[in-house]
Amino acid sequence: MENVILIVHLLLALGLIGVVLLQRSEGGGLGMGGGGGGAMSQRSAATAMGKLTWVLAIAFIITSLTLTIFSAQNAAGTSILDRLGNAPASEEPATGTTPLDTDGLLPPPSAEDDATGDAPLVPRAD
Repeated sequence: MENVILIVHLLLALGLIGVVLLQRSEGGGLGMGGGGGGAMSQRSAATAMGKLTWVLAIAFIITSLTLTIFSAQNAAGTSILDRLGNAPASEEPATGTTPLDTDGLLPPPSAEDDATGDAPLVPRAD
């Protein structure tokens, strides 16, 4: 059921984007376009595209709330931070695993460095 609502939600989002982009600009939001000559308080006639935008927007909000309710019901009741707090704090590796070989991360010394004694100095933690 949740997957069906999610698919409907995505289709509504795409439909809402398309309907909004198809509408003609009536405001002067950027100082251009739209119709002039009317007072600011005039209400334009509701067009079919405007009504369709409202229907899609309301359906989008309803599916958003429904998906939120579904995810709240499926939640474990604890936050992720609570679950992280219960993790073991030891720095030792888990049983059955081998410790990380950090010496294997260093590049191998070249033959020239060994022959001349100019091997690079490795910093030490004192």
